[in-house]
Amino acid sequence: MIFRRVLEFPELLFISSDRYMVMFIAGLLLLFLVYRRRAKVYLLDFTCYRPPDSYRLPMSTLLENIHLDNRLDQASMDFQARILERSWLSDLVSAPPSMTEIPIRKSLAFVEDEAMTTIFTAVEDLLKKRKVSPRSVDILITNCSMYSPTPSLTAMVIKRFRMRSNIRSFNLSGMGCGAGILSVALANDLLKVHRGSLALIVSTEALCINWYIGKDRSMLLSNCLFRMGAAAILMSSRDQDRRNAKYELRHVVRTNRSKDDRAYRCVYQDIDSEKKVGVAITKDVVEVAGELLKINVSSLGHKVLPYSEQLRYLIRLLCKKVKIFKASSSYTPNFKTAFEHFCIHTGGRAVIQAMEKNLNLTKEDLEPSKMTLYRFGNTSSSSIWYELAYTEAKGRMKKGDRVWQIAFGSGFKCNSAVWKCIRTVETETENVWTDIIDSYPTEIPDTKKIRPSL
Repeated sequence: MIFRRVLEFPELLFISSDRYMVMFIAGLLLLFLVYRRRAKVYLLDFTCYRPPDSYRLPMSTLLENIHLDNRLDQASMDFQARILERSWLSDLVSAPPSMTEIPIRKSLAFVEDEAMTTIFTAVEDLLKKRKVSPRSVDILITNCSMYSPTPSLTAMVIKRFRMRSNIRSFNLSGMGCGAGILSVALANDLLKVHRGSLALIVSTEALCINWYIGKDRSMLLSNCLFRMGAAAILMSSRDQDRRNAKYELRHVVRTNRSKDDRAYRCVYQDIDSEKKVGVAITKDVVEVAGELLKINVSSLGHKVLPYSEQLRYLIRLLCKKVKIFKASSSYTPNFKTAFEHFCIHTGGRAVIQAMEKNLNLTKEDLEPSKMTLYRFGNTSSSSIWYELAYTEAKGRMKKGDRVWQIAFGSGFKCNSAVWKCIRTVETETENVWTDIIDSYPTEIPDTKKIRPSL
């Protein structure tokens, strides 16, 4: 009430003859105004997990192991071979050691070892890189869609790094490949409420326990695309961190269509006719992703596009309404006027090509996504961070550049995060791409013969 009265009648400050009282009230008013200022959230740094070379799983080796496993018929093997040959994945992608055993074994012990290896390595590398004590972390968020143990993954991280007992921890599961941006959105909200805090995000996916060994083709797709990976991200709402941060978070836009039956079922964990558990990816997934992309883009466009581009879109829309243009004619805004870099989730070859068409992007715009899919495969929610690391390793991230991260997830959902680069990012030795970046980009053949001679 006193601040409202002072704002309405500033002359009240000068009624009292007590100069110190005036200074005290003015100081309180200043503190109040500073507190009401919009909190800014920064990305200090991030690291991505790089499996050792011994974890490599060449596609021909994978097919040979499946053949020797003797649990699939020839038709199922041929189907996986065709998908892998057109997948854009290289022979450098990795999987947990348990996946190379014959027969492939799934157990809680194996998946726990896989999760601890990827998560602990990524977090340890990040804390060491930034010289941050684990006890200084105020908020911890982990996301892994298909593996949700008890105690949770957050509890595993807290135990391993001896974090504080009053840390705010959150474990997200079942959110699909879009959970990485969902974690950023959650951290953004928490950091604005708990100002002056540090938030650690860990994004990963577990392969071992979710490997499908049945014959349903919609469930065999996930075996062909997903590979081993993880990322750790450090965010802050402390004002003093701005000078050391890499990016400032500008926007987060989330779109969810779970109410639609087709969208809800296009990525769905289920059991097949032989009672084997798997994740089915239907043929509707690309079309559903395109529909959600349009909704997400319409929500994001007015926040990031320049007024000239918004005006062009509005004029084209009005002309279409009055049938000046053909009904099939549509105008896609030029998002290159709003962003210098694009990190599009590596959902697969079909997803990347659909994004290229729907957003009118060039081959250069999609280079980080395509090279990440080629080198690391689909690492689920962490893939967008491998792409950002690729852009940094290429030395392309300059001060003032804007980055659009976009990912899709089961449910079905489409999520976007927009970052602005605060300082030019130099090439770092800790970057997952640094020692191999000179080999990229590389030409990826549309098809690759990989079927072993058995």
